Amino acid sequence: MRIRIRIGTLSMEAELYETPTARQIAAVLPITATFSTWGDEIYFPIPVTAALDDRAQEVVAMGDLGYWPPGEAFCIFFGPTPVSRPGEIRPASAVNVVGRVLGDAAQFKTVMHQRQVTLEAA
Repeated sequence: MRIRIRIGTLSMEAELYETPTARQIAAVLPITATFSTWGDEIYFPIPVTAALDDRAQEVVAMGDLGYWPPGEAFCIFFGPTPVSRPGEIRPASAVNVVGRVLGDAAQFKTVMHQRQVTLEAA
């Protein structure tokens, strides 16, 4: 499923994978939330409760979209976090990888000063 992530003037298309957690996320769209940043990660709470699944990862790729069960949060990864080692992107703890940004995820660096994000069907 294609979604759109909007922050300020930035609008990025993304793809949600066919996973149980991604389907739960798709079912509650649209979502508008206040986001926080942690290194080069944007995260925000969403109304989804899910446990780690068989796709859970402790290291993710640039542009991956994750669901972080401890915070019931949606995560956008576009660079290193405070716990990353050189050359990797490491969440605070394992996340379910639920999708990926289509395009240059580094563009999220330009809107980190904003605070509001909207996820919607594309």
